[in-house]
Amino acid sequence: MKHPQFRRDIAAFAADLRGTGQLDDARADSIARVAVREAYHRRVPPALVLGVMLTENDAFKRNARSKVGAMGLMQIMPRLWTPNLGHLLGRNLKDDETNLRYGVYILKHFARSTADTLDPAAATRTALLRYNGCVRGKNTPDCRAYPEKVRRHVENDAQNVCAGRGFHDCVAVPLWAALRDTLSPHVIVASAPASQVPAAAPDRTRPTVRRVARVDRMGNYLLGLVSPRTE
Repeated sequence: MKHPQFRRDIAAFAADLRGTGQLDDARADSIARVAVREAYHRRVPPALVLGVMLTENDAFKRNARSKVGAMGLMQIMPRLWTPNLGHLLGRNLKDDETNLRYGVYILKHFARSTADTLDPAAATRTALLRYNGCVRGKNTPDCRAYPEKVRRHVENDAQNVCAGRGFHDCVAVPLWAALRDTLSPHVIVASAPASQVPAAAPDRTRPTVRRVARVDRMGNYLLGLVSPRTE
């Protein structure tokens, strides 16, 4: 049986998707089910998934492709991620479910890589910059505005998901708390036990480490599958 909180979060996510005026009911419901399921699975605030999706692809085009090759709802870079995760998460990035699985996985991956000394706002900002590929900002000098764009989408478009909470309380603090497996006294998080939430499509916690060619090593390093080494 699905937990009531899980159902409420799906309904709220779908309502916010419909509020954009870009989706019919069927696709809004479909995206919401996958997005919230993956958010629960990875312990990422659903509102963060919605904010990134709207920042990356506010027309929700399955076939969207950026000038650098990023694809789909969450604008995933296939050349970096599918060689390492394709056997775990799928390879068809034009498929909504597959694309969302990658997007939520990558958000959690970069959030987990933030320093423990960062506060909730700084940890969330750092994770979003890394998701956007903004390391030095030389290729896209305005990339450091990305976290603010996500924040605005959450504040403006996640009205039902956040239920009156701002970005800090709806996204930054719950993400920070989940990373540290702790709760502050005022954090509101979904209370559904894992046993009552439908399981996400299975994947392995860590693929078997194998010898990789030089061209694959950086991608694997970013994923935490192998240690960097100089050559």
